[in-house]
Amino acid sequence: MSMARLATFTVGGKARYGAITGKGVVDLSARHGQWPTLREVIEAGALRRLAEEADAFAADFPLDAIAYDIPIPSPEKIICVGVNYPDRNEEYKDGQAAPANPSLFIRFPRSFVGHGAPLVRPPDSSQLDYEGEVVIVIGKAGRRIAQADALGHIAALSLCNEGTIRDWVRHAKFNVTQGKNFDRSGSIGPWLVPFTDEAQIADIALTTRVNGELRQQDRTSRMIFSFRKIIAYISTFTTLVPGDIIVTGTPTGAGARFEPPIWLKPGDVIEVEAEGVGVLRNGVVDEGTS
Repeated sequence: MSMARLATFTVGGKARYGAITGKGVVDLSARHGQWPTLREVIEAGALRRLAEEADAFAADFPLDAIAYDIPIPSPEKIICVGVNYPDRNEEYKDGQAAPANPSLFIRFPRSFVGHGAPLVRPPDSSQLDYEGEVVIVIGKAGRRIAQADALGHIAALSLCNEGTIRDWVRHAKFNVTQGKNFDRSGSIGPWLVPFTDEAQIADIALTTRVNGELRQQDRTSRMIFSFRKIIAYISTFTTLVPGDIIVTGTPTGAGARFEPPIWLKPGDVIEVEAEGVGVLRNGVVDEGTS
């Protein structure tokens, strides 16, 4: 029996968390008032237990009654890895080999929506682009974590469409912060899948489709920087804490790389899929129309 998937969602204007099962949605937040959000569940080391116990309960809501939110409502950190697949590095056509250390940048929770909610194209630019990525959620705090111990710090997996406003990534000399943080320009979800062991992430297929057309396709075994390396490297300079989100990089094939570029537009549907995790699906609207 597959373990239930844990989601944060809104019903009747109230944020809750629970398990997405074959029967529907089990409201675990109503049964575990000591943990206000999934962040506290993770901090208590209880994520897998809640996922396993969900099977014992009848569904509280049908699937179509909920609106998905990002799984961790207020993570302390969302850290994203840039250029982490070999073909993606080659896209830059700068003749440089893969770097020794990962490129990193920060995103704010407000820049993401949940599964099923539309990405928002701002009036400032038409260059809204997609980037499908695997997400790891930290379960155990640590600083200067050894690669050998790194996977013991993962609580769960999820997916991200790391939506980017391309021309705003180039607004200044060095930083990408602006183009990566427009409100509601990306998505995380649909849910958290509790992490069990390395086999769960070692070689999984990651794909992105736009309106059903395959745009991105690669495997996590080909990442330049492994999950172990990413955790060890980031924890060198900052303490990772439960609920922190690490977005681990996107394969080649984003809209910016087409000739001419193919930007997302209202009405498009983007699906990010990873084996064993699920499908993150979002539409697109113009700001002010959602």
